[in-house]
Amino acid sequence: MAGCAGSHKTQQSGSKGLSGLKGIENVKHVVVIYMENHSFDNLYGQFEGAEGLANASKESVTQVDRKGAPYKFLPPVPRSSEFPTNIPNNYFNIDQYISSDKETPDVVHRYYQEQAQINNGKMNKFAAYNSTAGFAMGYYKTSLLPLYPVAKEFTLCDHFFHSAFGSSFLNHQWLIAAATPYFENAPKEMRAVLDENGKYKRDGSVTPDGYAVNTVYSVNQPHPSGARKSHLVPNQTNPTIGDRLSEKNISWAWYSGGWDDAMADNADEFFQYHHQPFIYFKNFADGTAAKKEHLKDEKDFLKAAEEGTLPAVSFVKPLGFQNEHPGYSNVITGENHALELINAVRNGPNWKDAVVILTYDENGGFWDHVAPPVIDKWGPGSRIPAIIISPFAKKGYVDHTQYETVSILAFIEKRWGLRPLNSRDGNANPLQGAFEFK
Repeated sequence: MAGCAGSHKTQQSGSKGLSGLKGIENVKHVVVIYMENHSFDNLYGQFEGAEGLANASKESVTQVDRKGAPYKFLPPVPRSSEFPTNIPNNYFNIDQYISSDKETPDVVHRYYQEQAQINNGKMNKFAAYNSTAGFAMGYYKTSLLPLYPVAKEFTLCDHFFHSAFGSSFLNHQWLIAAATPYFENAPKEMRAVLDENGKYKRDGSVTPDGYAVNTVYSVNQPHPSGARKSHLVPNQTNPTIGDRLSEKNISWAWYSGGWDDAMADNADEFFQYHHQPFIYFKNFADGTAAKKEHLKDEKDFLKAAEEGTLPAVSFVKPLGFQNEHPGYSNVITGENHALELINAVRNGPNWKDAVVILTYDENGGFWDHVAPPVIDKWGPGSRIPAIIISPFAKKGYVDHTQYETVSILAFIEKRWGLRPLNSRDGNANPLQGAFEFK
């Protein structure tokens, strides 16, 4: 199966040969806050000192149709009266049409479509491969973002890419396992069909060779009550970062908004079953002690932060309406919730030795002008924001180092001397440029 291979420059920035993060042992707590579906240019394209909108080339800005012809105007946003039909073929400010405290249409963010949007690094088919068309070229005014002051105070990474093309489901998997789930016996109707060039003729949740790349649900709870049994992904057996931490008796937890209600078969309407990556694995299957010990509700995180009892590693996944995902959340609500999570750590006893990493699962289908590096058939995908918030983080700094989602795994592995899960996290830069340990 073809990945994103093309003419743009292949880059791979690994941890081999790096001088190391001297003083990293002073970190006692890592908190990863995982938001949803925004590209770097979409949120931080106007951030001072970052590679943003002003640095975009004409080639990447000018969107073309599926045959390669430039649009005169951006294709109109379907079923939306807020946006005019004659927006110039360029990036544009969303706030002038829909304020950032209001929901917007969702944007296509799927495995094959993102590869088509990237178009071999030309970054010029985001409008063409999108159900919301020209909306993919929108951006928010950076200075109005609730998280802007936090990014100004600490370190903003402007070359951080999500590790796998496309969906939220897949990038949650890569956040904890640096791998794509395998679904060997997936029914035919779930599988994509590709042409002779490796481009999709019919979209699907599973690749022709049996890898789950778009939204699918686990055999374990919680999953939607109406999900067909034959469509549930079997338990995965490859290692996760949770396994590596547990092997060394290092405390950790995945905290999810709405978890307790979902497990009680009373899931909130905004609970996202496919955002719970550990439930896809045999070691965290229904009835296991590990599931009960490590998979918790977000309210438990807030309590632990207040009391100073955070585990060594925390992953925090907000409930749908609080995670910034277009279509069912909005930027202001999501970022204000993220601030609540950040401030819970900053105001708690564990702050003195904590590292908070706030990032996004993927770009959500929004345009970004920087071509991602080429590593393998899975990705990386487009640039996303990442903010490093810590007493150890460089202050008022923009880090231009190339990172990706699994750089978070590499940082955790480096801090606690864990074996990499595979070559992808083993070669990822462990956020080396973001810190100033003393």
